[in-house]
Amino acid sequence: MIQIISEPVSVTTSFDANKRATRPISLQWGNQSYEVTQLGLRHSYKEGNVRHHIFSVVSNNLFFRLNLNTDTLHWTLEEVSDGLPD
Repeated sequence: MIQIISEPVSVTTSFDANKRATRPISLQWGNQSYEVTQLGLRHSYKEGNVRHHIFSVVSNNLFFRLNLNTDTLHWTLEEVSDGLPD
């Protein structure tokens, strides 16, 4: 089931200078920490003058959609899913 969340989260990232790529390593949502075990799709879009980077990540059996606002450098958890049908 997909749940729309839209809450701020803390995200730990890693930057690979050779690949020029950033990837989330873990996130903290509420009192729970989640280690990112798989990176899915990544894309970006512009909303006015602000670029947003979207990361789809997996932790255990949960799927998270993370949004990095490049204007504020704030992370938002947009969606979480357990992979089961609604």
